[in-house]
Amino acid sequence: MTDEQLHYGEDYHFIPATSAASGVGISVLPDLYCHTIQIVNICLVGRPDDRTFVLVDAGMPGSADDIISVVEQRFGENSRPQAIILTHGHFDHVGAIVELVKHWNVTVYAHPAELPYLTGKARYPEPDAAVEGGFIAKISPFFPNEPIQLGNRVQPLPEDGTVPHLPEFRWIHTPGHTPGHISLFRSRDAALIAGDAFVTVRQDSLYKVLTQQTEINGPPRYYTIDWPAARESVRKLAALFPSVAITGHGAPVAGKELREGLTKLARDFDRIATPDYGKYVH
Repeated sequence: MTDEQLHYGEDYHFIPATSAASGVGISVLPDLYCHTIQIVNICLVGRPDDRTFVLVDAGMPGSADDIISVVEQRFGENSRPQAIILTHGHFDHVGAIVELVKHWNVTVYAHPAELPYLTGKARYPEPDAAVEGGFIAKISPFFPNEPIQLGNRVQPLPEDGTVPHLPEFRWIHTPGHTPGHISLFRSRDAALIAGDAFVTVRQDSLYKVLTQQTEINGPPRYYTIDWPAARESVRKLAALFPSVAITGHGAPVAGKELREGLTKLARDFDRIATPDYGKYVH
């Protein structure tokens, strides 16, 4: 497939949503950098002086120039990642992927169960506007949901749990939010890139998204289709006792705040995270 044939779904468009953290970057560890694009985080893994790095997730629709600018500020002019790893394929995690793939001529990796949504074969189930929650859940039907087409530019992650170009990390299947959702974990320092398996802001609340008030919570309600699987994924990650976590939404958390918050979420998931009602709540 040629680059000209790569495309987004027909419903892809700029989303005029932002937060207090938009444009802010945080060096969580010397080789772990989190940058907020409007309401979602991208992660750069690699030391700036090495100039070899991987990008995790690809931001919001229309954010390609911002992401390229962030990368070049951190790693130098004309720098490019060795790969792009996707935690999953929702619009706010693949929003700039087509432009980035063309600009950098780079391979994308995702879980095999996520590939249908990234190769034009299937669309995600419709977001649940009726789910218990705040204003953002109510407007979720207006978010892009059609599959994108990355052709052979997207490849399945290795079955053995290794992560291309990140030898110290392994990927962990953390379904629930989507069928092929993954998180990345490094045992040496217990660093976790969680995607949307859990987040550190109440993502369905407009006020909390705007203010970025930190609270460790379950995955975004309006897009989560399998709550029992989401619960098991949180328990799987809590059992790793991560020392620091970058999530798809909200500020990075570490230390006691992370340990206590994630333990509590795993223990009381149904009370804290699972909505009282919604079409994906059984």
